[in-house]
Amino acid sequence: MSTQITLDPRRDFAIERYIDAPVHLVWEALTKAEHLQAWYMPRQWGRVADAEIDLRPGGMIRIDIALTDGEVSPNLGCILVVEPMQRLVWTSMLFPDYRPAVFDDIPITAIMTMQAEGSGTRYVFTALHRNEVDFETNKTSGFYQGTEIAIDQFVAHALSLK
Repeated sequence: MSTQITLDPRRDFAIERYIDAPVHLVWEALTKAEHLQAWYMPRQWGRVADAEIDLRPGGMIRIDIALTDGEVSPNLGCILVVEPMQRLVWTSMLFPDYRPAVFDDIPITAIMTMQAEGSGTRYVFTALHRNEVDFETNKTSGFYQGTEIAIDQFVAHALSLK
């Protein structure tokens, strides 16, 4: 039931990694709150203070970020698609139960896909933005760089579960 997304390089980016761990461990690292806390925030920038995930369409994904100055920034979104061991999609454009979101951040839709490749997993994180301005703002804010760091932490965490 997967839908192929066409990336627009003016608004979107994708980061791909091979993870030398089975799909079920990659899925676990991606979808359990205690694992999100271990890898989601680049460590040099802060930490995940708290996380919660209700793994169903319409469910909540909440990741509260504590920055190095101690300020906690809540991040709340809505899960759109759950295909166990294959794909997870969530957006910050909606709050849980598909309620319209109100916030002061750049919204994204995040698509995470995975598939078995040999004894490991091919993982792709895709971030979709509303428009070119949002994308450029996120790139200059460090969002892309932070996402790359977090994905590297994610890979290391998934490997640690082996």
